[in-house]
Amino acid sequence: MAVVKPFKGIRPPVEFVSKVASRPYDVLNSEEARLEAEGNPMSLYHIIKPEIDFEQGVDEHEARVYSKAFENFSVFKNNGWLKQDESENYYVYAQTMQGKTQYGLVVCAHVDDYFNENIKKHELTRRDKEEDRMRHVRVTNANVEPVFFAYPTMSELDAIVAEVIKREPVYDFVSDGDGFGHHFWVIDSAQTISRITELFATIPSLYIADGHHRSAAAALVGDEKRRLNPNHRGDEEYNYFMAVCFPDNQLNIIDYNRLIKDLNNLTDDAFLEKLNVNFVVEKIGSTVYKPNKLHNFALYLSHNWYSLTAKEGIYNDNDPIGVLDVTISSNLILDEILGIKDLRSDKRIDFVGGIRGLDELRKRVDSGEMRMALALFPVSMEQLIAIADSGNIMPPKTTWFEPKLRSGLIIHELD
Repeated sequence: MAVVKPFKGIRPPVEFVSKVASRPYDVLNSEEARLEAEGNPMSLYHIIKPEIDFEQGVDEHEARVYSKAFENFSVFKNNGWLKQDESENYYVYAQTMQGKTQYGLVVCAHVDDYFNENIKKHELTRRDKEEDRMRHVRVTNANVEPVFFAYPTMSELDAIVAEVIKREPVYDFVSDGDGFGHHFWVIDSAQTISRITELFATIPSLYIADGHHRSAAAALVGDEKRRLNPNHRGDEEYNYFMAVCFPDNQLNIIDYNRLIKDLNNLTDDAFLEKLNVNFVVEKIGSTVYKPNKLHNFALYLSHNWYSLTAKEGIYNDNDPIGVLDVTISSNLILDEILGIKDLRSDKRIDFVGGIRGLDELRKRVDSGEMRMALALFPVSMEQLIAIADSGNIMPPKTTWFEPKLRSGLIIHELD
């Protein structure tokens, strides 16, 4: 069962929130963060991407960069740009994108639930990325950015959230660039807090939607701290890490598409001929084509769009991994035809979240940077949960959740 607790959030005063809040550390590079933070000393990028405070080109993994994260975190607190709540609360964080709002509960999840599989994963993590986030958690002694969880929809939790959001939100702003709305409420009623804790204790599993490396780092540092503490009791704050938990019926996964640099020495005609073995190939022409169902793909090649539909018999609908379009395309197109065997390391392939639109694929192929693009029909939440429940792992670059959680609205300190 899921163990959660309220916590004393560290967060910006209302008048500073839009200046502090930022995109997550892993959706932009150092130079993009440097530009976004320009002229804004309150930007959370100074804590989550502190390399922007050094000369261009500095290695973000240098010890002095991590130390700068701690220094800047202290400055934010000393300047009053971040303040800690006096009592332990739960919080509601809602996001609005394209007219749809999803409502998440901000909680602290238990480290043990990560290790005992009550918090379920669907992606592999890389040790180097885990270590990067572990160093950041160690030096700041905080979960500066939340992870993104899903949970099976529960009507009573829905009702509690519906009651909370009748009040005016503490934060209510639209982020620059993407136009997404961010809304935030504090739950400080002892009775409501107690009931939320009880209800989560009846939920069999939580599911990591986004933030596998942050989850791993938070859990590993928490475990590390208790092993190093000779007076460990079990109720210390480091036994928990911060997550925003959304009901699964409010979430949508969008497409996560592929760009490939070459056709493995094949001509267009030879490539299309090979595709015909396992796919029904239909030429669409110059009009953008978007996959319209499971096992249907869009190919963009030499200024033309094509519909590719996987032929029956080449996939097994009873295999939770084999039935995924990312598996079908990886095995039968990327590997078998193009010779791309490792999506994590092959430099011939790049990935673009569907939030960028299919025009982004066309633009990068037409520019000559890439040779072809492949757009996929998105994975469903039902598929993700089925895979996580079965103990399987999705192939790399399968899911893209949008909107991303805005960082800087709340922070969890580990003492």
